[in-house]
Amino acid sequence: MSVKKITVVGAGHVGATCSQLLAQKELAREVILVDIADGIPQGKGLDQWESAPIEGCDSRVYGVNDYEKCAGSEIFIITAGIARKPGMSRDDLLKINAGVITSVCKEIKRVAPESIVIMVTNPLDVMAQVALETTGFPRERVIGMAGVLDTARYRSFIALELDVSIEDIQALVLGGHGDTMVPLASYTSVSGIPLSQLLSQDRIDALVERTRKGGGEIVAYLKTGSAYYAPAAAAVQMAEAIVKDKKRILPCAAWLQGEYGMKDLYLGVPCQLGEGGLQRILEVELSAEETAALEYSAEHVRSTVAALKALQ
Repeated sequence: MSVKKITVVGAGHVGATCSQLLAQKELAREVILVDIADGIPQGKGLDQWESAPIEGCDSRVYGVNDYEKCAGSEIFIITAGIARKPGMSRDDLLKINAGVITSVCKEIKRVAPESIVIMVTNPLDVMAQVALETTGFPRERVIGMAGVLDTARYRSFIALELDVSIEDIQALVLGGHGDTMVPLASYTSVSGIPLSQLLSQDRIDALVERTRKGGGEIVAYLKTGSAYYAPAAAAVQMAEAIVKDKKRILPCAAWLQGEYGMKDLYLGVPCQLGEGGLQRILEVELSAEETAALEYSAEHVRSTVAALKALQ
């Protein structure tokens, strides 16, 4: 099962990895990789197409510099933006990327007004709100990739700790995408066995903290870049759930309208993804400690939104 066209905006490491995975999984007959840098999307797109005979996939990859070829795309995965550089404040990053996302979303609205947007650009929760406001799309069609990545990191660390298959680990990470995320240990299990029966609270706390710092850990190793394999895989998993109407329950950044007692902000919550994008938000019971942590995370998102509004 596939759709006619999926566009990836931004031909950097995350975007190019997304387009390669989309093509390999044959989620669309055409995968469009768009970037303002002349030659970069064209070269990467051609390189990926030349791998198709080896991979055995017929999805055609095109690299372009404008949005005309993107017309009619069912899904846009937005990875465009800049990473924070030495000497650059978070406010600088916020303002620059908000400008990029605004420009991108005006084009998306023009060429594909019925499309679904999956936001990857950081700061993710705020950029998703910029996309929602710029496109005017309903919340079902603007979703942020956050919890899928954070949960994958959490699961991978648990698998290392217990020396078990990642396939047997069920987990859930809510909240904003950053150091205030909320891994829910109470909803974490290994083949149905609660994590608390397999690890001490100290070890669970250490894994939760490593998950919160997971992106920074990779940046510290790379020194001049940030993670891209796992973020790309997470965005493509969301796209696959939508394309195939799998009705997957995945933690994603969604525009809350009263869920979890919050309104008018993007925050990571359990979402059902399928045809049309966000099909519903699941509200799970949280402990008092988890509720407080989620509210703290929400406050961090609100403060970043306020900082952006002040810059505009």
